[in-house]
Amino acid sequence: MGGVFGICSNNECVTDLFFGTDYHSHLGTRWGGMAVFDGKQYTRVIHNIENAPFRTKFESDIPEMKGFMGIGCISDSNLQPIIINSRIGTFAVVTVGRINNKDELARQLTSENNVYFFEISGGSINDTELVASLICRKDNIPDGIKYAQRKIEGSMTMLISADGGLYAARDRLGRTPLFVGEKDNGEDGYCASFESFSYINLGYKTCHELGPGEIVFITPDKMTSVSGPLDKMKMCTFLWLYYGFPTSDYEGVNVEEMRYKCGQSMATQDIADGTGVKADYIAGIPDSGTPHAIGYANQSKIPFARPLIKYTPTWPRSFTPKDQSIRNLIARMKLIPISALIKNKKLLFVEDSIVRGTQLRGMMDELFSYGAKELHGRIACPPILYDCKYLNFTRSLIENEAITRKSIIKLEVADSIGDSRLAPYADPESKQYRNMVEDIRKELNFTTLKYHSLHSMLRSVGIDKCRLCTYCWNGKE
Repeated sequence: MGGVFGICSNNECVTDLFFGTDYHSHLGTRWGGMAVFDGKQYTRVIHNIENAPFRTKFESDIPEMKGFMGIGCISDSNLQPIIINSRIGTFAVVTVGRINNKDELARQLTSENNVYFFEISGGSINDTELVASLICRKDNIPDGIKYAQRKIEGSMTMLISADGGLYAARDRLGRTPLFVGEKDNGEDGYCASFESFSYINLGYKTCHELGPGEIVFITPDKMTSVSGPLDKMKMCTFLWLYYGFPTSDYEGVNVEEMRYKCGQSMATQDIADGTGVKADYIAGIPDSGTPHAIGYANQSKIPFARPLIKYTPTWPRSFTPKDQSIRNLIARMKLIPISALIKNKKLLFVEDSIVRGTQLRGMMDELFSYGAKELHGRIACPPILYDCKYLNFTRSLIENEAITRKSIIKLEVADSIGDSRLAPYADPESKQYRNMVEDIRKELNFTTLKYHSLHSMLRSVGIDKCRLCTYCWNGKE
């Protein structure tokens, strides 16, 4: 995943750029970067943020950076910003998304245009440099953006600093959000941002939310439309469920409020199905499971409690390292149990989703060791079955490391499982679905386990379901 932020002002912009970019730290933990333009040249700084937060890594760089226009990013996949000196001018670019036809595009560029690539991330061509190369095939930045968006299979939202301003372009199907904020009614500059909350404390107010495929150009004193929004949208539903920060708003729907509604919907579903439990407390798996649990507790009238507390002084972030053993250790270290709220208690835990499930299993085992009588699980979304083709957050599904894939392989007595065999497991009325959920329940050591239905989850978001992406649950685009 990742997030982008940009500033265009008549005044020094580095402080606003620094804090606005930092407010995207919940979207990734690998790379952070900023580039500012002072009217003559760009200054770029990139740091690895795996072992220290963005703010800590960049504080010492701020005094050395000067400029009135800049872009920043948090990225889990690519070093960025990229600065390009080309026949259409010098520009800086940041992106968030995924390019599924990267190899094909790279071969085309290198063979037809004598292009070569400098930036290599994880042994692969840097996505952002590839985007910049596509843009340079046209005679100007706007045409280049449109060309890149047409050629890319996947999803790509971008900010480009060029031509005395910022180009902000949302991906063609609006899978990720993009906002424009204005300061003092546009008299003191504009910003562009993945997250709508990132600029509130900096004195900006939202003046525009870009539609799918829309492109705008921002200067210090105005915002101009370059290309209007397209009709079709497929926004990532996971932004509301998990990735989005609680203060975020997407398409007019607040993340925290949606999670309350999601929890209420699960409780209503349990009551209607007769599967509700007489728990002593409703609890959330910190952090993103907590608001779902609050909604469940409010609807079920069962008290909400926090038997697991995250130690925020040193474990404030929800993302964790790629190595599974280290990830398991960190999951254990950052959550502290409260014995008084666990011993001899029947607890219902609400979680936003399950991918691998290894940390959750360890958590349930520990809670039982503290004397819990029953541990019930309620998951705010359906089982995740398909690898996301657009935002790079379900790689474990391809590798058959996800708990759903492992369960299906076991049930099918197979060595691996392909997408063509998953459809029955996405149908909550099927025997295959019920067997899979029961196998997962046993694997995670829950007393009972139930997933939210797709229909009810989408209704919790509250916008037209045809405008939401559900691919990771049902394989449908």
